[in-house]
Amino acid sequence: MNEKTSVKKITKSPFLAGILSAIFPGTGALYNGDYLRGIIFIILFAGLVTMQTKSGVQPFAALILAGFYFFQIIDAVHSARMINLASEIGSETHVEVSRPAQTEVRGSLFWGLFLIGLGVIFLLANFEVILYENIFDFWPLIIIVIGLKLIFEAARRNK
Repeated sequence: MNEKTSVKKITKSPFLAGILSAIFPGTGALYNGDYLRGIIFIILFAGLVTMQTKSGVQPFAALILAGFYFFQIIDAVHSARMINLASEIGSETHVEVSRPAQTEVRGSLFWGLFLIGLGVIFLLANFEVILYENIFDFWPLIIIVIGLKLIFEAARRNK
């Protein structure tokens, strides 16, 4: 089923998205209309700030917080620019909207399980079942797991 539609021009201010994100992390994504990302950023920011009170995870936790803070500002500005670019392209031409017979499945089982596992570990640390100091001794395992995932994906693509 094909329909001819005109795309309404939607613009977002990259400057305002960046300022909102600088004032309170996550609000730039909310301004851009990416509500799930904004809520996740707010929760991540709250968790990272909470981790600052644990002396055993410093200075690593402070570096993660600083990196996340600047990342979410850059992400909000970039998202606003992409929204504006898509709006400009859409307003100049008519867009053919076709509905596929089946929806494309997107996402990754690996990343879902990885984030659930990471959340469980941090939850256990919050309830002092395990200590934050012990968690951060094993942070290089994250890099190893991601590297293994990339190797397995490359091998599967080559088959």
